[in-house]
Amino acid sequence: MPKMKTNKSAAKRFRRTASGKFKRSHAFANHILTKKSAERKRKLRQSGLVHPSDEGRVKKMLPY
Repeated sequence: MPKMKTNKSAAKRFRRTASGKFKRSHAFANHILTKKSAERKRKLRQSGLVHPSDEGRVKKMLPY
């Protein structure tokens, strides 16, 4: 049986934490930043976690 392939686009976007959850970065932080408040931009820099309802899909894309 052939090896399972890692979804490369997902591998660039998500990292697995030590507890097995997935870290992600926030959207809306790349351009059109002048109208966003400093507080909002600061919060967008922090990483977040993938929602539990989406974890199964991310797990399938990143088998290793």
